[in-house]
Amino acid sequence: MSVALASSSIPSSTRQEPLRVMVVDDSVVIRGMISRWIASEPDMVVAASLRTGLEAVNQIDRVNPDVAVLDIEMPELDGIAALPKLLAKKKNLAVIMASTLTRRNAEISFKALSLGAADYIPKPESTREASAADNFHFDLIQKIRTLGAKARRTAPVPHAPAAPHVQELRPAPALRPAVAHAPTPAVSAQIARRSFSSQMPKVLLIGSSTGGPQALMSVVTELGPVIDRFPVLITQHMPPTFTTILAEHLARSSRRPAHEAIDGEVVKPGQIYLAPGGRHMRVARHGAEVVIALDNGPPVNFCKPAVDPLFTSAVDVWQGSTLAVILTGMGSDGMRGGKDIVAAGGSVIAQDEATSVVWGMPGAAANAGICAAILPLNQIAPKLVRLFAGDRS
Repeated sequence: MSVALASSSIPSSTRQEPLRVMVVDDSVVIRGMISRWIASEPDMVVAASLRTGLEAVNQIDRVNPDVAVLDIEMPELDGIAALPKLLAKKKNLAVIMASTLTRRNAEISFKALSLGAADYIPKPESTREASAADNFHFDLIQKIRTLGAKARRTAPVPHAPAAPHVQELRPAPALRPAVAHAPTPAVSAQIARRSFSSQMPKVLLIGSSTGGPQALMSVVTELGPVIDRFPVLITQHMPPTFTTILAEHLARSSRRPAHEAIDGEVVKPGQIYLAPGGRHMRVARHGAEVVIALDNGPPVNFCKPAVDPLFTSAVDVWQGSTLAVILTGMGSDGMRGGKDIVAAGGSVIAQDEATSVVWGMPGAAANAGICAAILPLNQIAPKLVRLFAGDRS
């Protein structure tokens, strides 16, 4: 994966006013490495490099960061304890939780998301492993850039004349993050919608990334009538261990069986199948049955697991009876697979901009003109229940 890609498509206004990033980690090695990466980017600066959560809480007013990269395990005040204190002092601060890939840290990261963290990122076990460090570098810079732009947009604007300046800070449309309390921009009303497929759906596919865990939990809570009668397959951009925890959370939220998919297992109604971290999940015909096919191929759209492989493979199995949902996330993963679904006669629904943490993936699908509906998060599950009950409107 080329880290140089992280610097592409930087808005000119962001270059003029670099994002202010606060790095909080008790490891001098990690702190120094992240700080060097940030300092080398033309659109961001290291506002502070701190050792503990307590230092971050005490200095946030002076530092005034747009983004905080917050370690979980630190002396004096750890990341999960510092998080609400930081957000209390700066409501629109974008906090990215950083942790090693342990079950305990994965659980804490999920808790952090529920407390207001914008995202999480797994730290490599060893910075000496080049590929792991490169992936961490690329992912971290992309998250800082995208979530930092959102933080700028959600910052209080003291005077009305400043509005054009705020608009100027928007990234390109495919990666434009949302303002949670703002209405969907007028341009969304101009995006072409397709008619829903005339074929009854036989499977539900969901793809998501940044902001996805919370969105998924919200959707599956109301999906019982669908899950009971049809298989549900989900790809969330997430590393190993984290997907294990996510599957457990999905099972609790849906009150239905949910687990990381196993290579070769038969796909059945009544189950939620989650792509395991580090593996692409596809489906394939095996005689009269549909089975899971996992592979360890290269990243797709810089992601592994990726949404496109699942969506595209489903067309070979269910053709026009495929219904896919693309939820909040950075990038455009799912758009190409969504095109394949629509070309085969199936349907795609995208989450709207106003309720997305980042309107990258759903925005790419919407702007490609492949969506039959672009809906707020709280309207997606009710719509799915109606569609799987036979309502084609």
